[in-house]
Amino acid sequence: MTGSLAGIRVLDLSRLLPGPYCSMLLADHGAEVISIEDRRFEADDLFFSTLYRNKKHLSLNLKSEEGKKIFFQLAEHCDVLIEGFRPGVAARLGLDFATMHQRFPAIVYCSISGYGQDGPWADKAGHDVNYLGTSGILDLIGPATGPPSIPGIQIADIGGSMNAVIGILLALLARNQSGKGQYVDISMTDGLLGFLSLPHYFYCKTGSSPQRSADLLSHRFGCYNTYETADGSAIAVGALEYRFWQQLCRALGLEKYAEHQFDEEKREEIIAELRNIFRTKSGGEWESHLGGLDVCCTRVLDFAEVLDHPLFRERDMIVEIEQSDGSKEKSLGMAIKLSGTPGSIRSGAVRFGQHNEEILSGLGYSGAEIEQLKNRKII
Repeated sequence: MTGSLAGIRVLDLSRLLPGPYCSMLLADHGAEVISIEDRRFEADDLFFSTLYRNKKHLSLNLKSEEGKKIFFQLAEHCDVLIEGFRPGVAARLGLDFATMHQRFPAIVYCSISGYGQDGPWADKAGHDVNYLGTSGILDLIGPATGPPSIPGIQIADIGGSMNAVIGILLALLARNQSGKGQYVDISMTDGLLGFLSLPHYFYCKTGSSPQRSADLLSHRFGCYNTYETADGSAIAVGALEYRFWQQLCRALGLEKYAEHQFDEEKREEIIAELRNIFRTKSGGEWESHLGGLDVCCTRVLDFAEVLDHPLFRERDMIVEIEQSDGSKEKSLGMAIKLSGTPGSIRSGAVRFGQHNEEILSGLGYSGAEIEQLKNRKII
């Protein structure tokens, strides 16, 4: 199967993480993706090659007239355009939505930015940590005292990427009815507010703002917490429902606390006793002891363990992809699994500008013309 997006062509002008991750998800499900970046960015060493599976890559100087000519030739057969410039940059290049929509009215144009295309912060620079901080999410991560902890993953970038995929698919669906494309404005900071759904619910219910490491789903009670083990690893306890908590208390010999799950007076006492108990065995021993019980307790895995875990291997979330040199590389699989039109990993990571000749020859450029474009730094 070629995937549910077979026949959809995507031009991706973005770089770094948000845009390339978005176009990778589209490519995994069959879209033909051509990623375009200026050669001058190659020296930054921020070309995250694993995000370029299932894609072709063209290096192109969009500030030159020749580069724009090539770009518009590609756009003639394009369904989706993705860009991640700061607001206003695409307009200065003459590649903004208004220009593209006038020439290609069916195109779906998606912009991914930190704070959106309008509003008081549209021109403000930022990175994941800034978006997390502005959304209030960062204030909820880390210990109760001291500054918040920066998570080791890019929540805003990935969340923004997924919202971009959703927006693009919605716009393509609407185009099937109207025949017209539209503009998709994705603010990574906007997207983070969706992660505040439960904190917002509890705020509306109680009138109290959420507190770092001190709420129902963040270390306040023993039933939903993390505990260090004898070997320095950790156990994640998510015994939120009463039945899970009862069974956990029985498994740990703490029946005396079974009726005090959310007892404020005994809260710290219960947490302290659980800390002492979990320090008596290694993470692996606790995994064996609790793994077969219905108590929502799991060992916290490190990165290397995740890459070899049978759960992810059997779910095809860790797969081996053959590279162009014949070697095999572990890759992250596809979380969206469709029964009728499944996605697939058809090609591994590509090099920067790897498909310059192939793409340009497909547009009718001769070998000599392509060589001239190289010499003049158009590609």
